[in-house]
Amino acid sequence: MLKLGVNIDHVATLREARYRGRETGEPDPVEAAAVCESAGAHGITVHLRKDRRHIQDKDVWKLKETLKTRFNLEMANKPEIIEIALKLGPDIVCIVPENRIEVTTEGGLDVLAQKESLRETCARMKDAGIEVSLFITPDPEQIKAAAEVGAPFIELHTGAFAESFHDEKLRLTETERLVNAAGLAHSLELNVNAGHGLNYRNLRTLFHVPFLKELNIGHSIISRAVCVGLDSAVREMLEIMKEYKGGDVE
Repeated sequence: MLKLGVNIDHVATLREARYRGRETGEPDPVEAAAVCESAGAHGITVHLRKDRRHIQDKDVWKLKETLKTRFNLEMANKPEIIEIALKLGPDIVCIVPENRIEVTTEGGLDVLAQKESLRETCARMKDAGIEVSLFITPDPEQIKAAAEVGAPFIELHTGAFAESFHDEKLRLTETERLVNAAGLAHSLELNVNAGHGLNYRNLRTLFHVPFLKELNIGHSIISRAVCVGLDSAVREMLEIMKEYKGGDVE
């Protein structure tokens, strides 16, 4: 069964727009996480950024106390955040690139350029009982490097797929890239997740990609929730995900 991790960063984005620096404020991402769980989400994802533009330290600690499902902490491979993750003890961390001027995470992690530091981080997380995923583009060399550093999971960056969706030729090209990447990762005994730019319109095309374990989706669900409510938005996404049959795998 394909699992859904709901990214609730943008619930915190809305809160910080008015209540930044205050002890309380709305909407509460912890409350939102509980609604997502109640609606059937298999996990909750948050990104604790170095600049703390949305999710705050207090949020991750409250989530650790209250979540009943899988807790996925997105994070940069930086000492400050690594130490927080080790103390926090989420179920899994997803290591992502981070750029202060970006609106949201752009591009995949350059594993090839950070092999030694990522190998060390993966080992430290493993010793702490925390699984590791690396957020990477569907590039063969990056996938091979992810296996070499000891990460049990990768999360395929689906941004190029989502951006090309309006163009049939590009859509087919990007879908094929993801299919090939997932196949390679599976052959290297990596678990395959996917995320970025996924929504209610493009998801069925993504279902051509084999071996997917979990999708991490945030912006589309939170946007849909403005119109129909968070519970309904999560349930609608889960209903679409029931159609996944393992991609092109026979």
